Amino acid sequence: MGERITITAGDGTQAVIDADGAEPVSWQVGGRAYLWSGDPAHWNRHAPWLFPVVGASSDGTVHVGDQAYPMPQHGFARDLPFTVIERSDDSVSLRLTDSAETRAHYPYAFRLDIVARVGPGLLDFEIWIENTDAVPLPYGLGFHPAFPWPFAGGTRAAGGGYAVRFEHPERPFVPEVGAGGLLLRDERPIPLTGDTLPLDPALFTEALVFRDAASGWMRFTGPDGTAIRLAVSDFPHLAVWTKPTAPFLSLECWTGHADWAGFAGDLTGRDSQRLLAPGARARHGVTLSFERETRA
Repeated sequence: MGERITITAGDGTQAVIDADGAEPVSWQVGGRAYLWSGDPAHWNRHAPWLFPVVGASSDGTVHVGDQAYPMPQHGFARDLPFTVIERSDDSVSLRLTDSAETRAHYPYAFRLDIVARVGPGLLDFEIWIENTDAVPLPYGLGFHPAFPWPFAGGTRAAGGGYAVRFEHPERPFVPEVGAGGLLLRDERPIPLTGDTLPLDPALFTEALVFRDAASGWMRFTGPDGTAIRLAVSDFPHLAVWTKPTAPFLSLECWTGHADWAGFAGDLTGRDSQRLLAPGARARHGVTLSFERETRA
């Protein structure tokens, strides 16, 4: 656990950001907590950032040229301390730069800045990735927040009134997930009708991955008409995940995803991995908001 920074909006909306991983560990609206507690009996994280890869890598390694590097699931940023660059009552800016530790997994120079801000009912993030190297920078970025389920009465059981609603209709098929978390080309059907996925813990043998989603936001809706909304900027893939017996639901956004089973190529050729030119910067955004769900 690193330094924890509390930021507060004028209406009392509050968030706590841990400098380790730049991870939000608390988000409260109206005095109620809407971020998962991190109970280690189920999942000991809250809302980790995923960088420089999303998901699993074949054989737990990535290849750069003729060299193999060990790569943890979802990368290493979530486990490293960030430096606090700037703070105010309602915002904090944190930074991770390359080091001997990161270069043991990822032989590139980079700067990753995460700016967290609170406003009435919302928690907003602006993410900047800068290539400080002399060669193109391959990267994947993701955000993996989880929320209490149930959060608005009722139960997690099928028919308990909880659903995920997307901005636009999505395909009712998701990739199968194979050994070691690698994606398979086979797909399985899910009970998504148009833009609405009724929630049932039995759905979640693995994450539901919506590659190249049509939607720029999705809502975790409760039986009382309230919702937790995740809206994104430049995150083309969305995912929904939990463990069948765990009282949380994760809404995720990714620029990339796990390797396909059998992939053995260079990191620069990984499916959906971004390539950032030397000296260039890339911006991504994500906003969490608590609201009354509408069909707009």
